[in-house]
Amino acid sequence: MTDFSTRRTMMVDTQVRPSDVTKFPIIDAMLSVPREAFVPRALREAAYMGENLALGGTRVILEPRTLAKALDALDISGDEVVLDVGCALGYSTAVMSRMAELVVGVEEEDTMAQEAQSILLDHGADNAVVHHGPLTEGAAEHGPYDVIMVQGAVEHLPAALTDQLKEGGRIACLFMEGALGVVRIGYKIDSEITWRFSFNAGAPVLPGFEKHAAFTL
Repeated sequence: MTDFSTRRTMMVDTQVRPSDVTKFPIIDAMLSVPREAFVPRALREAAYMGENLALGGTRVILEPRTLAKALDALDISGDEVVLDVGCALGYSTAVMSRMAELVVGVEEEDTMAQEAQSILLDHGADNAVVHHGPLTEGAAEHGPYDVIMVQGAVEHLPAALTDQLKEGGRIACLFMEGALGVVRIGYKIDSEITWRFSFNAGAPVLPGFEKHAAFTL
């Protein structure tokens, strides 16, 4: 039988801590949430590898390092409400639910949304809810949000999402610029988002977040 608990500790010790992520709430959450429970059954053996896990199409579960470093930069506190865009089976939602007051995961794929809600409940994440709907539209009815994180890369960020960020709130996005991926943290000040470089990473661009091609006749 696979010893996932040992693999979880190894993931934190070899992928998270060496990436300069040392905040206790992040380390604790990533040691506590069983990543293997939030991936498709066929991928369980690969759950703790240091790479994005392919879910089909352009959807992935972000590698542990990318998630951890983004959470480190976002610095979520226990009284904050978080929007988790593209939560898939709910791993990132479960991790953030251990740091925030409430996490709303958004998933547009019907089966994954239903499964995510069920897995989250099974693992005691009672301050997490999954909203079934287009990733590009977020979940305005539960907002506005202190923090937004997008679980995949973007070329274009829809205004519908940034509109759901509170004044003074933060958003983490992985922007793919050609072959280069850059994670930036955006701060909403006077209704505008100011972006700051955080670190380099890579992932496929989420459906609906592609750059709009210029229209030509």
